[in-house]
Amino acid sequence: MKERHFFTNYLKNQRDFEGISLHQADLQGLNLQRINLTRADLSGANLKYTDLSGACLAQANLTNVDLTKAHLVGANLTEINLIGADLSGADLTGVDLTNADLRCANLNNVNLSKARLQEVHLDGADLSGAKLCGTTIVNTDLSVADTQEICLEGSQQCELDETLSAHSPHWVSWSG
Repeated sequence: MKERHFFTNYLKNQRDFEGISLHQADLQGLNLQRINLTRADLSGANLKYTDLSGACLAQANLTNVDLTKAHLVGANLTEINLIGADLSGADLTGVDLTNADLRCANLNNVNLSKARLQEVHLDGADLSGAKLCGTTIVNTDLSVADTQEICLEGSQQCELDETLSAHSPHWVSWSG
């Protein structure tokens, strides 16, 4: 489906675009709340300032996508490919990132409050300035990412038995 057909169908209130290819599409600033983009190819797309709150992007390919200051509150990002993506300043409050691939992603100043990071690949990711209040981290190795100045403000609880790694059965949960 071409980009213009996508827009036409979206304006007709269609929300199910499972498997669609929008490679390098310019979707900047659009309101795409609760859209289904399961297994979609959005690699190289421009999604700056786009509202994807409540969207389903499970198993989607978002390699090298620009999600700067995008809103993904409550989105399903399970098994998503975000290798090399720019999510700087994005709001990912309450997202599910189970089995997500965020290698070399820019997560600078991202809001991951109350998110679920389970078995997430973060090699070379930049998490500096990220907000992780209330975030649950399971079997995820934070030592492979830049975690300078991570914000844990308001955190009341931290359970960590050993260094977190992809092979560790232990988890950490911050709530605040």
